[in-house]
Amino acid sequence: MSTYKVALVMIARNEAARIVRALASATNCVDELVVLDTGSTDATVALARSAGARVHHFPWCDDFAAARNAALALADADWNIVVDADEWIAEAGVELLALRHTRPDFAGTLRVDSQFDTPIGTAVAPSWLPRVLPRGVRYEGRVHEQPVHALPVRRLPTALAHDGYRADALKAKAGRNAGLLARALAQAPDDAYLHYQIGKDHDVYERWADACLHFDRSRACEAASGATVTLAGTTPGWHHDRLVREMQALKQCRRHADAVLLAEAAMPHWQHSPDFFFALGDLLLDWATEEPARAGELLPMIESAWLRCLEIGERPDLEGSVAGRGSTLAARNLVVLYEGTGQVLKAMKLKQSH
Repeated sequence: MSTYKVALVMIARNEAARIVRALASATNCVDELVVLDTGSTDATVALARSAGARVHHFPWCDDFAAARNAALALADADWNIVVDADEWIAEAGVELLALRHTRPDFAGTLRVDSQFDTPIGTAVAPSWLPRVLPRGVRYEGRVHEQPVHALPVRRLPTALAHDGYRADALKAKAGRNAGLLARALAQAPDDAYLHYQIGKDHDVYERWADACLHFDRSRACEAASGATVTLAGTTPGWHHDRLVREMQALKQCRRHADAVLLAEAAMPHWQHSPDFFFALGDLLLDWATEEPARAGELLPMIESAWLRCLEIGERPDLEGSVAGRGSTLAARNLVVLYEGTGQVLKAMKLKQSH
């Protein structure tokens, strides 16, 4: 049986608080750890070396793809596992161990479970990202870079945990990507994906009006290019995340009617998304709260939306999904709704079943 060499490849800057955790989680799964430092002023380099990594240096040039590619060029491996310093292998990584005996003729995606803070605690949103790359694959894109290849893609069950969206981490890197995204957009002003990423950046930092502007522009660019939204699953995975984020951003801007029109157009394509129906129920409740005269019309629709979440169940395969929207979070909202409207028996039954 052939044996293939496996490397962890990372770019890092000022990640002293996290880098040992990331490297230690992968040590048993790889043959070498390669870290490319892009200008740390803390103990990142020393800590990476103490964890067994081979560390090199790269002058930061405002281009994530350039840094990724420089790091990949340093790794003499058949398989490269790309991990960021604010991530770590959250499970045993059996599939990564198996790479040593797996022909490098495909690209692998891993589930990255991003933690983020909410008013009721920490939530998790999974994304499937291309992180297992054969020798020779390289990235394109100044920011939100993507590997470019024509290989088949497989989903590998190993999951990475990610805490880069927690409140303290977001505060530390506020504005980091905005300038890079603006420069990328100047070169490709009609790129729907870039507008989505800019909208997402605004959304994460609660700049709701700007988020709405770019989400709308993203959809307009697709329409102008002739791209059409057909069935979910035949469109890019990020369309799901864009839709849910745009509905929430419109709600925050008190543009309830616009959000409902958006939801009505998208509903036939996302009947299998608990996140869509969760956001729809939240939107309608906010509208009913702002305009009580509509409550009689909207409350049954709110209930129906959250019940639909429970019918669908969890869908972590959908880009931008949030754990609990197909189960506990939807049930909690329904209990609050039932208790607030005097439907005590319904609330009790739901508590017992969830």
